[in-house]
Amino acid sequence: MTYSFSTSLPNVDLQPGKPPVLRAEATGDAARWSAEHRNALRAVVAEHGALLVRGLGLRDAAGTEAVFRQLGSLKTETEAFAPRQRYAHGVYSSSKWPYNQPMCMHHELSYVLEPPALMLFACLVPATDGGATPVADSPTVLNALPADLVERFERVGWLLIRNYNNDIGASVAEAFGADDRRAVESYCLANAIRFEWQPNRGLRTWQRRSAVVRHPHTGQRCWFNQIAFLNEWTMDPELREYLVDIYGEDGLPFNTRFGNGDPIGADVINLIDKVYEENTARERWQSGDLFLVDNVRTAHGRESFKGPREVLVAMADAVHLADCSPKIEVNAS
Repeated sequence: MTYSFSTSLPNVDLQPGKPPVLRAEATGDAARWSAEHRNALRAVVAEHGALLVRGLGLRDAAGTEAVFRQLGSLKTETEAFAPRQRYAHGVYSSSKWPYNQPMCMHHELSYVLEPPALMLFACLVPATDGGATPVADSPTVLNALPADLVERFERVGWLLIRNYNNDIGASVAEAFGADDRRAVESYCLANAIRFEWQPNRGLRTWQRRSAVVRHPHTGQRCWFNQIAFLNEWTMDPELREYLVDIYGEDGLPFNTRFGNGDPIGADVINLIDKVYEENTARERWQSGDLFLVDNVRTAHGRESFKGPREVLVAMADAVHLADCSPKIEVNAS
């Protein structure tokens, strides 16, 4: 086996329109290589917001878990928006989302009180076409958005409304780790989530959060939310019409509004998506790739794809939302 034990990473390739890429000089024990280079890898992520590591030869869940654990403190996902397969504690499949529908740029779990600071992705099987995990620098996105729109979101925040059922998206049990009403209610009260049980035994929740936060380490102002991703106008029009017919306007599995409850128009969502696209970096997955993403500074998405695709995910190093200078007071009222 051969390893490179330098504390710096001189071979990071920086190209416009692509995330930083490092070709790792390692064979054999990827977990050991990751442990030896952890500080250098994290330093690149701190500087650039993301880093794709190529050449580790990740092939299975066990080897990937070992690498993930060398790079961060893995956390259990709560309040998931879509089901995942769990491979090990803190190690999951990518979200089960229609392969022919792209996933809009977002910051993972930006609506929870302790979101992950670091996202870890590993590609075991790349798609035959598409399927990349694009990224976008959130301070750049923030500065590119219209100042009046940013000011409005900073002033009132954003509101996430969810309707849990057993048909679409994550169920109550998958999101909260239990379907016992008392346990769910206790979680909601502790995490500033207003809730209402529905006659059909479903659950509706509301949570108001800041749309702009400061990075806990650099102090950079970041556009940190899932306003566009979880909004009704991001859905395929036919799917939205179908869901509205079944569940009604207020019964969609998830939707976002301005923090004061005002609806967000399709024009606003299209504008946010346009700004994201104009500031997106992407690199096609190759088998065995590892991708580290600063979840506060960098948004990520997923392209539609064809063929098989297996990407494992871990969320690491929880950050306290209260340490990110939120503008919106967090409460469940």
